[in-house]
Amino acid sequence: MAAVVFAGFSRSFFLRPWFPEAATFAAPEPIFYVHGALNALWMALLIVQSVLIRTGRVRLHRRLGVFGVALAASIVVVGSLGALVGARRPGGFIGLPIPPLQFLGVIWPDMILFGLFVGLAVALRRHSEAHKRLMLLATVNLLEAAIIRIPFDFIADGAPLMGRWLSDGFIVLLAAYDLVSRGRLHPATLWGGLAIVASQPLRWMFARSELWLDFAGWAVGLLD
Repeated sequence: MAAVVFAGFSRSFFLRPWFPEAATFAAPEPIFYVHGALNALWMALLIVQSVLIRTGRVRLHRRLGVFGVALAASIVVVGSLGALVGARRPGGFIGLPIPPLQFLGVIWPDMILFGLFVGLAVALRRHSEAHKRLMLLATVNLLEAAIIRIPFDFIADGAPLMGRWLSDGFIVLLAAYDLVSRGRLHPATLWGGLAIVASQPLRWMFARSELWLDFAGWAVGLLD
């Protein structure tokens, strides 16, 4: 997942000075630099926390967990605001010919699911098997934006749905790991994975409704 995030945002964020042509598809608003930094920090923290557990440094893992909760909350707040900024932009979301208020209804649930899974993971922190799977599932909800920016034609031609489908591949990998290591799916993998996958067609349908479009227009108007 960290490799996907780096590959997707290398030209427009991590290595931007070396790719000046990427300015055409990089978000110009300052909030997206904060958003990118927070998400990169989350990926780094996820790796560090995994290493700490593997090396038996549980106490430090728990201390960093407090920082992780604050970081997750910041990601939800900044990510939600960034989505509003993107929807308010005159041209809408960069590179996506989808009405911005409609697409807002597709990506906002990612922030909701991310926060929900992190909250559940914190609540079940003493149940390590559920805790680590919920943290991984939370992170799956952050991957679509990175995937659709990976410079492969088949991804660009299928965006944004291709980004969603490929991010679901990490749920499949987690399910495969469960089946190999446990002989069955862990409940967190089963129900969490189903929640993410089932939400995808539902959010596309709801995003076209008058109820959502009215609410989205009001929410975007708060930035005026």
